[in-house]
Amino acid sequence: MHPEETDLVYDWNGSPQIDPSTRTIELDDETLRDGLQSPSVRTPSIEQKLEMLHLMAEIGIDGADIGLPAANRQTFDDVLRLTEEIVDQKLPIVPNAAARTVISDIEPIVEISQRTGIALEVAAFIGSSPIRQYAEEWNIDQLVELTDKAVSYCTANGLPVMYVTEDTTRAKPEDLKRLYRTAVEAGARRVCVADTVGHATPQGAAAVIRFIRAVVDATGEKVKVDWHGHRDRGLAVANALTAVVAGADRLHGTILGVGERVGNTAIDLLLVNLQLLGWTERDLSPLSRYCRLVADTTGVPFPDNYPVFGYDAFRTGTGVHAAAIIKARAKGDDWLADRVYSSVPASLVGCRQVIELGPMAGVSNVIHWLKENGYTPDQDLVQVVFERAKKSPGVMSEAEIHEICQGAMSAA
Repeated sequence: MHPEETDLVYDWNGSPQIDPSTRTIELDDETLRDGLQSPSVRTPSIEQKLEMLHLMAEIGIDGADIGLPAANRQTFDDVLRLTEEIVDQKLPIVPNAAARTVISDIEPIVEISQRTGIALEVAAFIGSSPIRQYAEEWNIDQLVELTDKAVSYCTANGLPVMYVTEDTTRAKPEDLKRLYRTAVEAGARRVCVADTVGHATPQGAAAVIRFIRAVVDATGEKVKVDWHGHRDRGLAVANALTAVVAGADRLHGTILGVGERVGNTAIDLLLVNLQLLGWTERDLSPLSRYCRLVADTTGVPFPDNYPVFGYDAFRTGTGVHAAAIIKARAKGDDWLADRVYSSVPASLVGCRQVIELGPMAGVSNVIHWLKENGYTPDQDLVQVVFERAKKSPGVMSEAEIHEICQGAMSAA
């Protein structure tokens, strides 16, 4: 910690609400399953999926949903290959695979588990909300029966179960109580609260997690509770952070938030926020590479202004901002330069602050750029570059600035 950190940054966010020495916050990466359900993505090749899996391990992701093997033969083969990689390379990731709460969906997971020798966790999901029940013409008794049969089949075959109720955040308390109790009694030792359509607010996320936590604790079994959120209302990261404070053990997300409709909780941003809060400690330097890999292989747009990992996250062409960073560097203080105009230190994710030249630039931007690129910042050269920057319609490219410099020096 910087010796003056507490004096230089007054934190209105308050004191930490989680003691990392007493609680382990787990993360489950859904990029390879829920992420690929986005209607806009291209499915990565198995080689690309394996590369993503290794990046998850490098970052310190705890678990990964690696697919729904009952969907089709290709998905089955990919889930099998990914599971083999985890076993063969001894990757520190607990894999899970999705299935509806029907035996035909679970059978392929049993087969993969038997062929690889690893107890692949079954993420068995079922609709729970009254609106879903009405649309599907289900009733709660049918859902309870399906739950009991599916979870019992998993445990009879030696597979751990994460029982997932879809649309939990719009379901009735009495229905949830019956469903979760049935699942735990049948052998589920992990349950998942799913904000399937991104309905929850932080207040709602906390309320439902506390409720489910009380339901499973009342069974007397040691059951972990997961939170799986979507970002239809733009609240996914906030909801996930609130859920963990309320008692969730594991948080789900996808890289860049890719997924159904507008997507899931962005696990990359979740990782950054957990680290900044002091709740977890992981090496986040590979995260930028992971984000780029997912964007490139799936065709997901990666906006320049995407938080933390976008091209513009640590760039500035504004005079006032740049001047503050330059003054901090002049003090020989990299810690200060990385934070004076950024709440997220660029070094946290293996990046650095970049100062550009454009119409909002000040003279200090120009002097800094010239020094950084091996030019002597004499007054005439500074003035020429400064005037051209002010007339530019946007931030100038490095090639453009070098051309200006070469032309100015030739004319001198």
